[in-house]
Amino acid sequence: MAKRYLILSDGTVYTGEAFGAACEATGELVFNTGVVGYIETLTDPSYWGQIIMQTFPAVGNYGIIEEDFEGKCACRGYVVREWCPEPSNFRSQYTLDEFLKKQGVPGVCGIDTRAVTQHIREKGVMNAMIADRVPDDLTALKSLAIRGGVARVCAKERAFYPATGEKKRNVTLIDYGTKRNIIRELQARGCDVTVVPPATPAEAILAGHPDGVMLSNGPGDPAENTACIAEIKKLLGKAPMFGLCLGHQMMALAAGGQTVKLKYGHRGGNQPVIDRQTGHTYITSQNHGYTVVSESLPEGAVLRFVNANDGTCEGVDYPKYNAFSVQFHPEACAGPRDTSVLFDRFVEMMAKN
Repeated sequence: MAKRYLILSDGTVYTGEAFGAACEATGELVFNTGVVGYIETLTDPSYWGQIIMQTFPAVGNYGIIEEDFEGKCACRGYVVREWCPEPSNFRSQYTLDEFLKKQGVPGVCGIDTRAVTQHIREKGVMNAMIADRVPDDLTALKSLAIRGGVARVCAKERAFYPATGEKKRNVTLIDYGTKRNIIRELQARGCDVTVVPPATPAEAILAGHPDGVMLSNGPGDPAENTACIAEIKKLLGKAPMFGLCLGHQMMALAAGGQTVKLKYGHRGGNQPVIDRQTGHTYITSQNHGYTVVSESLPEGAVLRFVNANDGTCEGVDYPKYNAFSVQFHPEACAGPRDTSVLFDRFVEMMAKN
C-alpha cells in the first residue's frame, strides 16, 4: 500500500499506509475507545466534520452491514492501527475499505493509535489532516473551524414512522442529526414517531398535539444553534420532553444553563456514569466533545447523572418542565444496553401526563 500521513495542527506527523478513498481530508481529530461498533460509529451523523480514530487495534473484521447503519456517513477521515481486508461474518456485505471508498472518506492504517491518543489526551483535541504528502504550511489547518454541522446532517422534511404493534403514544422527534435506533426504540414501545427538521417552530410542533417531544443527538457546538435553542425554550413545560446528547446540551441552554468544550471529549461504548439518585453505575455509549456546566444549571434542575471518570454532567432532571435529558446514548447499537430503560421512563412520563 502507498504511504499516507496523519498530520496534526501542532506539526506532529505520523506515517502510515493508505486505504479507503484516494483523497485528502481535514477535520477535528477525535478518538473512539469502543471495541466493537465501528459501523455505527462511521454512520453516526454526530461525527460530522471530524476525523475518527479507533483506539482498538483491529477494525473491519466483521465487514460492513448496511442494516446496522445509524444514518449517513458524515465523518471526514478514518484512522486505524490495522484494518481487516477479509472479514469473517455471515452478515457481511463488503469490506471496510470498500465502504470508505463508496463514501469518499480517506483512511490511514498502520498508525500507532495508542500513541496518538496519548498525544491528544495531553494536548487536547486538535485539527488534523490525512494526506499523501506533508504540506509545508499548516496555517489553514490550524485555523479550520468546524461549524454548521446540524444543518448538514439533519432531516430536511417531516417524516412519519408508525409504532411497532399497538399504538400507545405520539412522539415528535426533533432531528439535529438523529441516529436511527432512537426511532426504533420509540417504535418498539408503541410510539408513532414524527420526525421534524430542527427549524420547525415550536407552535407547529405543539399544533400536532404530541404526547411527548424528543430532542436528538447531533454534531458540533450546542451554543451555536441559537434558533434551535429558542424553539426548545418555547417547548419546555408544554409537553413531556426527553433530550439525548446534543439535545441534552441544548435543553440545558434553553433552561438557562451553560456548556463548555471538553479537552478531548467522551467517545466510545465503555463510559462509566453514576446515577446520583440510586448510586448505581452504568456503562454507556457516548460521542460528544462538549458538556453542560453542572454549576450553571438553573434553580429547580436536578443533576441526576455524572461521569465516573471526570465528574462532568451526564444527565439532568427538570421536574418543573416534566423533562429530563442525558449526555449518553441509551439507544446505543452495538451497545451497551444498560440504560435503555430511560425510554421506558419517557413513555411512563407521557402516560402520566
